Amino acid sequence: MNPRTGPAEDVLLQQPWLPVTIDGSQFLVKSWFGETAYRILLTDMQCVWEERMDAAAMESRAQELNRRLRASVRAFFSHLCEVAQPCLSGGGRTGDEAQVSVSQQQDGNITLRLKSELAGLPFYWEFHCKPAPVALVCVQLVRPLLAMSCLLQRQVEDLGDLLVRKDEEIQDYQENGATLSRERLQTDAFDKQPYTEDFIQKTLPLLWSEPSDALGFNADLQQLYATIVAQRGAQKRKRPEKTDAELDQPSAEPPAQTLTPDVGSVGDDPKNQNSSEQVEPPDGRSTSRPAAQTKQPALGTTRPVERPTSKPKKKKAGLFR
Repeated sequence: MNPRTGPAEDVLLQQPWLPVTIDGSQFLVKSWFGETAYRILLTDMQCVWEERMDAAAMESRAQELNRRLRASVRAFFSHLCEVAQPCLSGGGRTGDEAQVSVSQQQDGNITLRLKSELAGLPFYWEFHCKPAPVALVCVQLVRPLLAMSCLLQRQVEDLGDLLVRKDEEIQDYQENGATLSRERLQTDAFDKQPYTEDFIQKTLPLLWSEPSDALGFNADLQQLYATIVAQRGAQKRKRPEKTDAELDQPSAEPPAQTLTPDVGSVGDDPKNQNSSEQVEPPDGRSTSRPAAQTKQPALGTTRPVERPTSKPKKKKAGLFR
């Protein structure tokens, strides 16, 4: 099994991207914490980084960063979850007990440093995140965002069609004598093209002028992301079952058969067993002449086989004995 398509990967995919501010920098983060393992993804929309850790790797790093630590992995990992999860979910610090800083290395990696207190002693932890492969970025970010964009576009089109029908309904009321009791409720008829152009012209400059919200997924977008990836996962789970059922069904058409000549039908005919013909010339000497060999077509070709003559050839008698 591919390690990148295990249960942890599926659980991480279902987690929405959350806007997080770490040490004054804006990130989108998604994370998963198991019993003694974790996965973390973060992006500043210029690069995507990831880290995955299991129990053995965590024990080694904990001993490297905390020389006096003698606790088991399960013991300090529960403390790490309590401290790190609020920081990676946009909740900030848990009081003043946790401090988080971020630094980017020259090799392109990024390090999140966390300092807290465990059993009265300082506890240090570092998330060493490396640039994520393109395939992972496509699965976790690009494809869901494209699906969200397509879904929202269809929603806009449906709402535009609904507005057009509403305008026709209002026009019908007006033609039958209906009037508004309050003039402030009067609206212009909806025209899709001018509305779209005006909306982009007014909204796009505001979007780029607010960098704090440029990376943000609000609650509605987070819910939409989770719904899309859940639906995608359900379709993937159903697809292998459908494929197996299709394979069990017999083929609708038998495969086309290639016409091949029966090579043995010519050679096995007793009428063609004479390999040579005797010819006696007038001088009384008998000579033998080999029979002409019949060419047989190559296998797999559709050229018909030359049928033997209906009557066997009779030996010619010499004119003089």
